[in-house]
Amino acid sequence: MNILIDTHIALWATAKSELLTDKMRELLEDENNTIFYSIVSVWETMLKHSSHPNDFTLTDSEFDALCEQTGFLFLELKREHIYAVNTLAYPDDAVEKHKDPFDRLLLAQAKQEGFMFMTHDHKISLYKEDCIIHV
Repeated sequence: MNILIDTHIALWATAKSELLTDKMRELLEDENNTIFYSIVSVWETMLKHSSHPNDFTLTDSEFDALCEQTGFLFLELKREHIYAVNTLAYPDDAVEKHKDPFDRLLLAQAKQEGFMFMTHDHKISLYKEDCIIHV
């Protein structure tokens, strides 16, 4: 199965493995799965590092290199991914609104590519999308 991982899971897998759950490890280490990380996560890492360098010490290039060293495959951003954001089904009656553009774009990428999207974010699990693996 092709799995696009959310930014925080990529960070945990490459730099803070003690935060990974057993289910996350199982999916990441299953040789039947191909794990992807996105340019969107690299961009998100760059923004977090530039705005909070003391709290978020990993740079975008360091994050990118760690993902490659871990064996994750790189997913580029296509215009179809951006258009797919408009197709995401989020409940109108949800108490918590989900406005994070990075999360939405990552989910749209997975949906458009026919990948599963692995996340630990409870707001993403509210989407009515079959491609979400909430761990």
